[in-house]
Amino acid sequence: MKMLNLVVGKLQTNCYILYEDDKCLIVDPGDEENNIIKKIDKLKVTPIGILLTHNHFDHTMCADSLSSFYKAQVYDYKNLFEGHKKIGPFNFEVIYTPGHSNTCLTFYFKDYNIMLVGDFIFKDSIGRVDLPGGNYQDMIASLEKIKNYDNDIILYPGHGDKTTLGHEKKHNYYFK
Repeated sequence: MKMLNLVVGKLQTNCYILYEDDKCLIVDPGDEENNIIKKIDKLKVTPIGILLTHNHFDHTMCADSLSSFYKAQVYDYKNLFEGHKKIGPFNFEVIYTPGHSNTCLTFYFKDYNIMLVGDFIFKDSIGRVDLPGGNYQDMIASLEKIKNYDNDIILYPGHGDKTTLGHEKKHNYYFK
């Protein structure tokens, strides 16, 4: 599996395109639909699903239109429950990680040692919990759940730079 990161929209949302063979998943298509389509066309892949880490507008604005355009299913907290999933060639674990929002999901691709965490964890910080659906106690419980995973997992957030779980356990105030 390969991954391409597009930074889209005024809020600089990380939209990820995961691809293998001629299939791809789009994660958090927050804006710039035409830019996303151009990148997918250049890769010569077909979207078979759209994953949403949570349902804030800056992560979802293009989801419905891209779903219609590609006839790809949108997967979010309403239809993608915790546990191991397989969509086409993609195998991953869905982890419910509320806190920033009550709709937050983390996608763990164990074979590639990566987690797509949305606005759950940022490098040296966490997502806001003061927005509608956010809850600090839920965030702390989600962080406790994630602590059980390996330190060398690379975390890809919804905004900003990637990090590792080990770095966050050591340097992120909220993991203490």
